[in-house]
Amino acid sequence: ENFPPSISESLHRSPQNPIVLRIGSLDLKPHSRVFLPLPFAFGVKGKRLLELLTTFYAFLFVGSFWVVDALCVRKQKGRFDIKINRMATQAATAFSGNVKKALAGIKRINLDGLRWRVFDAKGQVLGRLASQLSIVLQGKDKPTYAPNRDDGDMCIVINAKDISVTGRKMTDKVYYWHTGQVSAYIGHLKERTLKDQMAKDPTEVIRKAVMRMLPRNKLRDDRDRKLRIFADGEHPFGDRPIEPYVMPPRTVREMRPRARRAMVRAQKKAEMQAQGGSDTRKNKKKEVEEEESA
Repeated sequence: ENFPPSISESLHRSPQNPIVLRIGSLDLKPHSRVFLPLPFAFGVKGKRLLELLTTFYAFLFVGSFWVVDALCVRKQKGRFDIKINRMATQAATAFSGNVKKALAGIKRINLDGLRWRVFDAKGQVLGRLASQLSIVLQGKDKPTYAPNRDDGDMCIVINAKDISVTGRKMTDKVYYWHTGQVSAYIGHLKERTLKDQMAKDPTEVIRKAVMRMLPRNKLRDDRDRKLRIFADGEHPFGDRPIEPYVMPPRTVREMRPRARRAMVRAQKKAEMQAQGGSDTRKNKKKEVEEEESA
């Protein structure tokens, strides 16, 4: 069923061994490969194939072959390519975003034994969320962590557009990059504030924060592929056994130390003024009483 139509029509079981497939006069055993020229793919069979081999002799040297695998599904690095394609089709129907970008590079990841952790960025502080993502991507939350191995889990971040920052970082934090062009004129330095970057692509804000927390070594690219960030609350990995990640509790201060000290000084000043006003009134009463008695 996975062969081309012209090839599947000529397939039949060998009468001596039902496991062996026969294409014309060729026997295919499990895990065997055979190279067929281009005319065979268009329905040329049997003796007709031998007659036309001389006509298409050039294709034998150029490399126009149909590579036929008897099983059509070969296991590579613990996964099946046919399952990957099926997952992509299911994601295309359920996910409204860019499916090609969301699934890019996932075939290069060894998914055996990895957990799928989901991070909800809504209301989370950028730096604190990025630090937790870097820990999970490096596998530092596992007892088997080693700096030379990539044991990190898959990280899915949703609601990236609802990330929050503290202070005045929305306007004061600036991203700089250079075009790399060498010129005699000063310039080519690009810059963009955090507010503009959030309006353009909020997923890149989280990605830059996480990547700058990871060590710069040969494992950096693989860890980048394990990080999947989405601006909205939907992702195409619904068929996976996902686990929501619980962020550690955060102790939020009611007031910053400088503001608290200013408030305490204002309260003390008000108390001293109140006490000083009462003392002056008492002294005035005493002076009035002394004058009256005199």
